[in-house]
Amino acid sequence: MIIGLLTAVAASACYGTGSVLQAVGSRKSARREAAKSSATGVTQHGGPSLSSTAKAAVTWEFMVGTVLDFIGFGLGALAARLLPLFLSQTVISANLVITAVLSIKLLGIRLSRAEWSSIAVVCSALVLLATAAGPEGSGHTPIATHWWLLVASLVLIGGGTLIVRLMGSRAAILAGLLSGLGFGALGVGVRVLNGVDPFHLPSLLGDPALYAILVAGIGGMYLHTVALQIGSVNGATAALVVGETVVPGILGVLWLGDSSRPGFAWVAVLGFVVAVAGAVAVAWFGEPEGEPVPAAAAHTGAEVPAQATGGAAPADGGAHEERTARAVTTAPER
Repeated sequence: MIIGLLTAVAASACYGTGSVLQAVGSRKSARREAAKSSATGVTQHGGPSLSSTAKAAVTWEFMVGTVLDFIGFGLGALAARLLPLFLSQTVISANLVITAVLSIKLLGIRLSRAEWSSIAVVCSALVLLATAAGPEGSGHTPIATHWWLLVASLVLIGGGTLIVRLMGSRAAILAGLLSGLGFGALGVGVRVLNGVDPFHLPSLLGDPALYAILVAGIGGMYLHTVALQIGSVNGATAALVVGETVVPGILGVLWLGDSSRPGFAWVAVLGFVVAVAGAVAVAWFGEPEGEPVPAAAAHTGAEVPAQATGGAAPADGGAHEERTARAVTTAPER
């Protein structure tokens, strides 16, 4: 249990740091697209195009964040094998706290008292969950359920990508939620994957859960990138927390045999509900800081307010960020 908790905490740290670095890279790329007065950076509905997302992915901040994500994935996969999913996924989702704190320094975001209170609620809920967690289930399931997991992952990522592209800049929270559901499917896939213990390569390669992991992981990363491009980093991450926590936690209990300590079921339920409520509160209070860059500004090179390119309230009162945003979005193409 202790090793599993430490592994989950390390995964959380990697994911949280990676999210902020990816947000820095995504927003740097968005400002460059706006400075070039490029009409190719957005879809007709105002969302980021595939090319603009690809450009965001090659900034050094985004690449370092992606490396941290892969490290976090490995640690998270190990935690999912060592802990009940309702505990491992929730602890990993505490990267929301790290994301929020690092956003102060790297994105110039000033958190409100309500956001700090919500973060404290999430941390308190994690303590309740850790106290109540019992042994994890076996993870042994019929192969047919692995196929269902693959189908669900394909529908989730494929349909989600289409919906987000159609909704454009209005889909930041939805993109975060869908990416979270993708990461949740990844966690379930890791838990049920055959051929891992003991290791047997033919069983591993023949398991549909392996391909569900790949689809859900890659698709979830893409949708998370889109969410970071068009909306609040804290809001998108909080929506991701809900998606990757609720469904895997419920499936772990109903499908995989996860359980709480004897007599602590009510504590586990309370901690789980409070953790999700705290994450939703962070999304609710943090959403105003993520106004997307207007499509018209991206097309014309017009001045863009500071909040369209960064955080809700920079630490210096917003003057520096506003000057920077104006300089970037009105600069001629070099």
